[in-house]
Amino acid sequence: MQVASTPRTRTARSFLLSVATLCLVAIGCASAVADKPAVKKDIVDTAVAAGSFKTLVAAVQAADLVATLKSEGPFTVFAPTDAAFAKLPDGTVAGLLKPENKTKLASVLTYHVVAGKLMSGDVVKAKTLKTVQGQSLTVEVKDGKVYIDGAQITTVDIATSNGVIHVIDSVVLPK
Repeated sequence: MQVASTPRTRTARSFLLSVATLCLVAIGCASAVADKPAVKKDIVDTAVAAGSFKTLVAAVQAADLVATLKSEGPFTVFAPTDAAFAKLPDGTVAGLLKPENKTKLASVLTYHVVAGKLMSGDVVKAKTLKTVQGQSLTVEVKDGKVYIDGAQITTVDIATSNGVIHVIDSVVLPK
């Protein structure tokens, strides 16, 4: 049985063809998006998302270093966790977060940052690493564990859009 071609059936066919075309385009767009790798977060956004760097993020904000650590970089950050900050003597963090100690806080924080992207393999090959603060961190490997100024690196190679984060178990302080 053949359906007569009327304006109504032509409109219905045209509508169905349009819907089918839109579906194919949508499927193609969806697969193109799915094939595209997710954009990595920068150092600050990665630290915020992790949830275990609240003190570090608050300190970075208080020292006005957010824009720097969100910039192109690349940077290598030896990031102390909240537990690492908790090891400091009582009142140390609160004191550093005061506006009058902003310069000292910035010095402590930039002592945890090295210019360039150093993956764990690069770190273990070094004896010292020059920090953005100006002084150098000492690298030691003992019993298969890597230490930066005595702080153990507990997690390595957290890649970000502008560098890499290595998690450390203590806050390191400039000399």
